[in-house]
Amino acid sequence: MLTELVIDQDGWLKGVEHNPSPNYEPRPESKEIKLIVVHAISLPPGQYGGGFVEQFFTNRLDIDQDEYFEEIKDLRVSAHCFISRSGQITQFVSFDDRAWHAGVSCWHGEPECNDFSIGIELEGCDDDAFEAAQYQQLAALVSSLQKHYPAITTESICGHSDIAPGRKTDPGPLFDWQKLAQHMKNLP
Repeated sequence: MLTELVIDQDGWLKGVEHNPSPNYEPRPESKEIKLIVVHAISLPPGQYGGGFVEQFFTNRLDIDQDEYFEEIKDLRVSAHCFISRSGQITQFVSFDDRAWHAGVSCWHGEPECNDFSIGIELEGCDDDAFEAAQYQQLAALVSSLQKHYPAITTESICGHSDIAPGRKTDPGPLFDWQKLAQHMKNLP
């Protein structure tokens, strides 16, 4: 596992897989990056592996692979990063750009969270605990993001459910915020 992640001058992590998504746009110039949104995703729902999340974020999902894919075939979404069950990080959008992860959202009275947030998707769902490797990598990523974007504080790390209550439930009740905090304390 990586212990320190480095963000280059263009907002890309060094040393991780890059799979650029077309689903992004420039951030509004007036918006400072100040929020991290933790998500959970599995495709098909409740199943892991198979590369379907990566295909979904890059508009290459083969809808013939599962009947559920027919429901989401017209969605255009992305996240900045995806952390697999094994802890592998894939980056889809530069942190400096606006990924399409939050949807209709509001944080501390400010709508359109995509404008000022970074979206990190964990491979998972509401019914499964997350893996130790995912917490380790998420902690390392959050720490690097906080160093690179100083407006991101410990208080500005939230779940998708926190910015879209009633509409979203992820990362779900089995996501252990205390475990994430403990991993962050143990970083060098």
